[in-house]
Amino acid sequence: MLYIYWDPELGVKIGSLVLRYYSLMFVLAFLLGWFLIENIFKQENKHKKYLDPLFFHIFLGILIGARIGHVVFYQPELFKEDFFSVFLPFQFNPDFSFTGFQGLASHGALIGGIISIVFFVRKYKPEFTFFWITDRLILVTALGGSLVRVGNFMNSEIIGKPFNGEWAILFAQQSLDYGALLPRHPSQLYESIGYLVTFIFLIFIYYKTNFKQIQGRITSIGLILIFAIRFFVEFTKEPQSDEIISAFGLNSGQILSIFPLIICLLILFNNSKKSISSK
Repeated sequence: MLYIYWDPELGVKIGSLVLRYYSLMFVLAFLLGWFLIENIFKQENKHKKYLDPLFFHIFLGILIGARIGHVVFYQPELFKEDFFSVFLPFQFNPDFSFTGFQGLASHGALIGGIISIVFFVRKYKPEFTFFWITDRLILVTALGGSLVRVGNFMNSEIIGKPFNGEWAILFAQQSLDYGALLPRHPSQLYESIGYLVTFIFLIFIYYKTNFKQIQGRITSIGLILIFAIRFFVEFTKEPQSDEIISAFGLNSGQILSIFPLIICLLILFNNSKKSISSK
């Protein structure tokens, strides 16, 4: 059987510096998100002066949360072995090198994003509420997740388990880490496509339904879809590192996805009760 042999460059070279595709997709996600939220602000008569501080809060919250979340959940030994690499885009041990911000966990990004939105809303209330912000940013979250997973695929990161299907991928750069060049699930693309479909669906319900009138509804729907996709795609992935959290045959990513799923289901259920009682 013919498989797809995957061995691209790690990124765009600028002299001796390599901008990894993962980092480039992360930046692209923020740029596209900025334009999308700018359009929403115009439609809903929100002053543009709030846009830059909103994205400043979100950028810092997500970046810091995602990085610390990755280290805490998947690579805690870095706190001891290379402490400053946790917070800076450099490796200091065993050799100094520029790495970019590699290792960003979506669950940590969620926590960091929530904290940053809380600070933003406290600063700019009563102009904004927490769920008003999240019901719009969830659109960006789904699109950003799709782009970031494309970056993971380009850099041969978060590869899938061995698989003999017609669309299996031979990840040449990862063959030494796993002992052999085996055909594998393109798990990054499964996740990317799932998030892209989620983004399209959320755009539809935002612009074509009255769901945004009920605060928290679009947020809960979006996060349910995102973490459900993450939960099921994890079955096709190789472990990212030593599993710090595992139970009942589930890995860290799956267990950490269960909690936001439960919370969002409760929010959605509560919103549905309010809708019924108001009729």
